[in-house]
Amino acid sequence: MPELPDVELYVTRLAERLVDQPLVQLNVLSMFVMRTVEVGPSDLRDRVVRNVFRIGKRIVLEFEDEYFAVTHLMISGRFTWLDGPTNLKRLTGKMYLYQAIFPNGNLVLQEILTNKRASLAIVRGRDALRQFDRGGLNVFETNVAAFGEMLRSKNRTLKRALTDPSSFDGIGNAYSDEILFWSHLSPVRLTQALTDAEIERLLVASRDTLAAWREKLKAQYPGFPRPRDVTAFRTDFAVHGRFGKPCLVCSAPIQHIVYAENETNYCAKCQNEGRLLADRSLSRLLKSDWPRTLEEMVG
Repeated sequence: MPELPDVELYVTRLAERLVDQPLVQLNVLSMFVMRTVEVGPSDLRDRVVRNVFRIGKRIVLEFEDEYFAVTHLMISGRFTWLDGPTNLKRLTGKMYLYQAIFPNGNLVLQEILTNKRASLAIVRGRDALRQFDRGGLNVFETNVAAFGEMLRSKNRTLKRALTDPSSFDGIGNAYSDEILFWSHLSPVRLTQALTDAEIERLLVASRDTLAAWREKLKAQYPGFPRPRDVTAFRTDFAVHGRFGKPCLVCSAPIQHIVYAENETNYCAKCQNEGRLLADRSLSRLLKSDWPRTLEEMVG
């Protein structure tokens, strides 16, 4: 699922193309994408885009007269920008969800997988827009005290806390791994056990990691990003998606925990004093043979 750096990349590139442009037509290409019925695509016709911004991981096109088109990419939704006129017949496939036609080009939402989870909601008024705000803190706008209060409000693992949209804004599976690595904290450390110094370190790592990747992606993709450019697996990540590869800091092999569709990646040496975290499935299978430390695993 695209997270804060990727979503802000989209926001920047969309704003460059769409602000002050009128919507010629919005064609809904899949019945699964629409999430609202009170306001429809025809209500946006000929209205000018005034702003592009994000609410969490949602991307919002603000039109004149307080009309808003809210897109949630979910796991595999991706935007494509097509310069100039585009034949609608080219886009009537199961992968395409909607086509927004503007005088200077076409914005197309598609699914790169067959999940059909991406969504579009069209609402009018800022009161209606508030329903999409999950209430998570923006790490760039909060302070240490509020950040710590949110963390300690529930006693849960750091991984779960960082990826909860009602707690923190725009952080998902990939960047939580990166943040925890650079803060030198275990993903299963309980939030209420954190010291004040660790909380401050985590906030600094959150800001630094997200800001660095936000600027890096904008520099890497000066044009509109292709669907494959928006990904949760990047070769220069420190830990996410690097299971078995050497840690960039200590050279120990990166470890992971797999649960359902998610994977937590970490360095046992840098983040957990050399201790391995129990994989839910593999550790149950191996039971007493499950290694507890890196030394047991390689020895």
